[in-house]
Amino acid sequence: MIEMRVAGIALDAITRSPIVLLKDASDRRALPIYIGQEQARAIMGALENQKPPRPLTHDLIVNLLESCSMILEKVIIHSLQKDTFYAALIIQQGETKKEIDARPSDAIAIALRTNSPIWVMEEVVSDASIPVDRDADEAEQQAFREFISNLRPEDLIKRFGNGNS
Repeated sequence: MIEMRVAGIALDAITRSPIVLLKDASDRRALPIYIGQEQARAIMGALENQKPPRPLTHDLIVNLLESCSMILEKVIIHSLQKDTFYAALIIQQGETKKEIDARPSDAIAIALRTNSPIWVMEEVVSDASIPVDRDADEAEQQAFREFISNLRPEDLIKRFGNGNS
């Protein structure tokens, strides 16, 4: 799993649909997830630390968790099926852990309100992320190609032995 953070909300240039953008710690990969207008407002409100006069749905969920001595341990975006992302809230109450199915947008809105980490399965990142820093990706690939081209069998034998143990 890869821990990601919310980089912000963007609008699709063609459809004008909101997109929540998650980025990895190195800012090398971004995961765009299309969401609804209400979820975009809920996420933006949390990002901007806005406190509504009365609890909105995600605030209510956080209040329920707290009143029942539950902790949102983490959010996991675990799969992508037919352009739909799936997520789960990992809730802990004492020694008991529960996994609760959730839309990624709702899970993210709650995670932001509880300062809980957002994790994404590697397969989802691999299938749906976009490169952010193509130059860094290319530089890393070039460095690896140079490493491989300069590698000699005797270097491997020195490092790992000849396998005749």
